Amino acid sequence: METVPDNSEGNIKRESTHNYPCPSCGGNMEFAPECQALICPYCGGKTDVEKTSYGIQEHDFFSAEDTAHQNWGNEKRVIRCQNCGAQTVLDETDAAKFCAFCGSPHVVKQEESPGIVPESLIPFKITRENALEGFKMWIKNRFFAPKALKNEFKGGRLSGVYIPSWTYDSNAYSTYTAEAGTYYYETETRWVEENGHRKMVTEQVRKIRWRYVSGRYDEFFNDVLVNASNQVNEGLMKKLEPFHLNELVMYKPQFLSGFLAERYSINLKEGWDRAKNHIREEINNAVIRQINADEVRCLSVDTTYCDIKFKHILLPVWMSAYIYKGKTYRYMVNGQTGEVQGHAPISPLKVGLVILAFIAVISALVFIFNKSR
Repeated sequence: METVPDNSEGNIKRESTHNYPCPSCGGNMEFAPECQALICPYCGGKTDVEKTSYGIQEHDFFSAEDTAHQNWGNEKRVIRCQNCGAQTVLDETDAAKFCAFCGSPHVVKQEESPGIVPESLIPFKITRENALEGFKMWIKNRFFAPKALKNEFKGGRLSGVYIPSWTYDSNAYSTYTAEAGTYYYETETRWVEENGHRKMVTEQVRKIRWRYVSGRYDEFFNDVLVNASNQVNEGLMKKLEPFHLNELVMYKPQFLSGFLAERYSINLKEGWDRAKNHIREEINNAVIRQINADEVRCLSVDTTYCDIKFKHILLPVWMSAYIYKGKTYRYMVNGQTGEVQGHAPISPLKVGLVILAFIAVISALVFIFNKSR
């Protein structure tokens, strides 16, 4: 297999062979969200990709490192952005001219395993064209965004990226202690001063009677979703939800053809720690509801987790990023639902003009009011 350097991409090299050759013309086929099949961009040839959810499994958390598969199907490689550190999994035939996460052109190939193979994924349903339209509407509504943002948007730097996530299942057995408070009311009399005179008033005062409580709470948690990327803003990723996990299908490398897949930067154990934070919050809220008091204080919960299972899944996201005055701004579209979220810089000039206009309006109103008196 001949390797040909591609000077436009630094140390990234393009292979001369194709992973999914078109039966008609031999061109490399890519997954098309609009028809959920592999399409040849040269002759339009189509090859269906079988989708099935049968066989998707949760894997044992504690034996994961010994039993998890590392072969993603077809030859894969990892590229690393020298600017933001994002690691992206590509087919050996694919090349990246810029980083999907920060827009930097500085990407290099590195010899590193892509990591634990995804168990399943949600295929892209939103096309690039629809994602661009979503961006257009989103940007149009960003009044304070500088003109440079809209100019960069016209450049069309939009990448389809599968974002890594973990899901966790676990039985949680909890014991708790707390103090439960019940409201009661007492009549109290006090002196107040009103119009220069003192008078006696009687009122009902709410008080709390506290009692010690303890008990058990058990629950099974299914598919607790944890973002496994340090490159994607957690707040934006949450705003892109929901991802409908009932549409997960078995992982096949064909779904990644024409797209990028980020290598997880939050490992399995770190992901479980984050999942436990979510589970603890859910348990605490459930325990408070179970106590059924007016107020609860000094809550202490001890939880044991059993039968912990996990899945490594990929979620579809269209991403665009660029650097404005040294800061990276990112805009994302849920590749399943079309939800758009992002951050935009604010133009000081536009803000200043709005403030001046506001001051002018207030000044005019004050002038009119004073003149009419």
